[in-house]
Amino acid sequence: MKGKILITGATGNLGGLVIDALLSKIEANQIAGLVRDTNKAEVLQAKGIDIREGNYDDEGSLEKAFSGVEKIYFISGNDLDKRVAQHKNIVAAAEKAGVKHVVYTSFGRKDESENSPIYPVAKGHLAAEDALKNASLDYTILKHNLYMEVIPLFAGENLLESKTLFLPAKDGKTGFMARKDMAVLAAEILTSEGHENKTYEVSAEKAFTFAEIAALISEVSGTEINYVSPNPEEFAETLQGYGVPQPAIDMTVMFAKGIAQGEFDETATTYRDFTGNEPTSLKTFLADTYGK
Repeated sequence: MKGKILITGATGNLGGLVIDALLSKIEANQIAGLVRDTNKAEVLQAKGIDIREGNYDDEGSLEKAFSGVEKIYFISGNDLDKRVAQHKNIVAAAEKAGVKHVVYTSFGRKDESENSPIYPVAKGHLAAEDALKNASLDYTILKHNLYMEVIPLFAGENLLESKTLFLPAKDGKTGFMARKDMAVLAAEILTSEGHENKTYEVSAEKAFTFAEIAALISEVSGTEINYVSPNPEEFAETLQGYGVPQPAIDMTVMFAKGIAQGEFDETATTYRDFTGNEPTSLKTFLADTYGK
């Protein structure tokens, strides 16, 4: 490989895991990390990572940061209001900088219309995918399912005390996948050939309902957990009564409606196919999180 592999959002959870996974395959001097604040990148610098400063809102800063980069692992922005423009900036800057290949962290979905309950999330991803497909560079689109790590956020920090998993997801299933597995898969794709202009489902091999998740948590924790699926309005009112910030409530309701609608019930063997390893099981993750 002539140019470097650059990871955007390098100081974030996923970005940091991808860099660690890459370090098991290639030398640190072949890896660059994009950050907004270089003062927060000391740990990466200590590992020998080439730190590049850039902001998704500033196409010029991105073009400069992408100089000499062959591949980019493009982690989607987390500002739903800004990221359509931000994502277009990244693709435009990559083109101008002569980047050859962009691997993008999109998300799995079925309904791409504005009527989808998860359209506020979808529109930024759809804009990025469209920009990549129309750019003069190779792309790989990774359609990530939801992280296993969001389950404790949905369940609430006092789940073992309340003994109730309260979420308006009905009997919808989700192919939750561990973030670290997504990172290992990313490193494999970034360091191998044959992924040009491909789209991959990145999901677990089995999808679970929240009733099944409650049963697994009961098993690993020794505490009987019940699953209750209220209507979204009752859910919102209940959380408001506990002082949960409205944006957090709105985001949770949005994803719960998507789960109930079947937006995230996709399963796939992509991780096993490319790494040769078995992905982290949901029971293992829940045991690590809620185990005795």
